Amino acid sequence: QVQLVESGGGLVQAGGPLRLSCAAPGRTFSSYAMGWFRQAPGKEREFVAAIRWNSGRTYYADSVKGRFTSSRDDAKNTVNLQMNTPKPEDTAVYYCAATKRVVFTTAPGEYCSWGQGTQVTVSS
Repeated sequence: QVQLVESGGGLVQAGGPLRLSCAAPGRTFSSYAMGWFRQAPGKEREFVAAIRWNSGRTYYADSVKGRFTSSRDDAKNTVNLQMNTPKPEDTAVYYCAATKRVVFTTAPGEYCSWGQGTQVTVSS
């Protein structure tokens, strides 16, 4: 397993950008695909986006496609989730997670390591 630490959450107005980051202190992401999930109160954890570190290939949930972008920062050894034009319905705790699955997966159970989560609140 890999220790993951998210940062960058907070309060943002609808339409305003917000950037989340995920770091793995002392480790690299090279053999992993990294996923972003979110969980709103009373709802199940849902897939948001994923990026494969080696190739940079990305995959998005339909609900965020065109608004969110996942990327990697080689220099900082982080993966990022750029939330452009967030909406109030994007309010949730956001988690990054790691999987060694070869193909992209949206199932939380396929991810072996999780961060502690960071709260994102989008005001209208």
